Amino acid sequence: MEAFDPAAVNWARAQFALTAMYHWMFVPLTLGLSFLLAFFETYYYKTGNPEWKQITRFWMRLFAVNFAIGIATGLILEFQFGTNWSNYSWMVGDIFGAPLAIEVLFAFFIEATFFAVMFFGWDRVTPRFHLFSTWMVAIGSSLSAVWILVANAWMQRPVGMVFNPDLARFEMQDIGAVISSPVAVNHFLHATSTSFVLSSLFVLSVSSWYLLKGRHLRLAVRSILVAAVFGLLFSFLVILSGDQAAYQAARFQPMKLAAMEALYKGERGAGLVAAGLLNPDKKPGDDRPVFRQAIHFPYLLSLLANRRLDSFVPGIDDLVYGNAEENIVGVTEKMALGKEALDQLTRYRRARREGNEEAAAHLAAFKKVEDHLGFAYLARAEEAVPHVPTIFYGFHVMVALGFLFPLVFLLYLVLALKDRIFRHRWLLRFGLLLVPLGFLASQLGWVVTEMGRQPWAIHHILPVKVAQSNLAANTVQSTFFIFLVLLTLLFIAEVRIMFNQIRIGPEEK
Repeated sequence: MEAFDPAAVNWARAQFALTAMYHWMFVPLTLGLSFLLAFFETYYYKTGNPEWKQITRFWMRLFAVNFAIGIATGLILEFQFGTNWSNYSWMVGDIFGAPLAIEVLFAFFIEATFFAVMFFGWDRVTPRFHLFSTWMVAIGSSLSAVWILVANAWMQRPVGMVFNPDLARFEMQDIGAVISSPVAVNHFLHATSTSFVLSSLFVLSVSSWYLLKGRHLRLAVRSILVAAVFGLLFSFLVILSGDQAAYQAARFQPMKLAAMEALYKGERGAGLVAAGLLNPDKKPGDDRPVFRQAIHFPYLLSLLANRRLDSFVPGIDDLVYGNAEENIVGVTEKMALGKEALDQLTRYRRARREGNEEAAAHLAAFKKVEDHLGFAYLARAEEAVPHVPTIFYGFHVMVALGFLFPLVFLLYLVLALKDRIFRHRWLLRFGLLLVPLGFLASQLGWVVTEMGRQPWAIHHILPVKVAQSNLAANTVQSTFFIFLVLLTLLFIAEVRIMFNQIRIGPEEK
């Protein structure tokens, strides 16, 4: 079996995490602000009130800064599939590359073309066409998200492909199955709705600053009213799609769900952890307690995972070592089947090259166990367990913030409607924290999604260490620090430009 350099793998993972997390600081604002701009301009078009035009143009300036830097960070992110993850590109490029190509050739060009009209065309095109352009930017942004999230969802739940043993790679068999996968649909709903919530928090935060300073009061209050309604509605979609994501994890990625709840021993009527302090010494297979302190809601995890209070939810130990009573095949057994699959594949390819008649028999033997091929590359069964503390704490902080935000939107909305928001300066000061809290929740969502899938690049098919290019660790390390400096400079530039534009405020009527 091929040897893998763990240092190079870890640096490649760190570099991808760095670029992905930086990129995701810009994408949610692009997705959400684009629709808020469309709503603001629609009000202007319907009423003819120049105040709504002023509001639209102000938020459009902030959107433009974010849009430009988001494109730059996205380019850096995609290039890594060819540099650090060439084995991944070879093995699944036919499938993973299709939605990315559609995104660039179709959705991005719509978005970029109409952005120019939207930003520069106020006095050059008719009001109706300008409004159409603004809506097309919003729709184009969401179409871009569709294809990116379809690709990522396929990594969580691979469908619609077939393994070609002659080339040792996966090939597209049914693109419809890839696009219409329930995981892909829910992935899109959850990611876009969180982006809409984050953008609404951004508008509330900037507007709160104006109210604290006593500046641009009408713009701030009107922006708060629209953003609070927008954010409140999509907060409920975040919760509903998040519940569906946990249900899908129970069906397709039970190890991720077990890590989210730090469930080591499977249970019937399993309780949901509301809050807890993990025992750092706990390891799979041992008898140490999982928590030092914890608060549980009885039966709720079983209800969340299987929609039945008395259902069995497998724990980490069940998934690693197996549970015959519950018909769960453990990683230990899957590793043995994976090694058999790898051996039969190797024998088939050798026999085929040599023109040996035994090739057909080896291929038939491989087909029986090919679903477990990826497990052949795991050195230990425990390697299939993601980092539980990161997943557990990340998930619970994200959920807590996810339930806090609708309460914040509701409070802002009620006080703004009653014209009493000016009196509650404590809320306005708290509003300044909404942007970092929103970004924290959004980033933690991706941490749970991606780290919860580890050690797999493609769930149960391709381990991360197999997906990496054959590069020395110091090579990846060098580019990591180059990207760190470059992306940090871009982020600082965005923040400074944003703050400067906010201090300047809206244009005079």
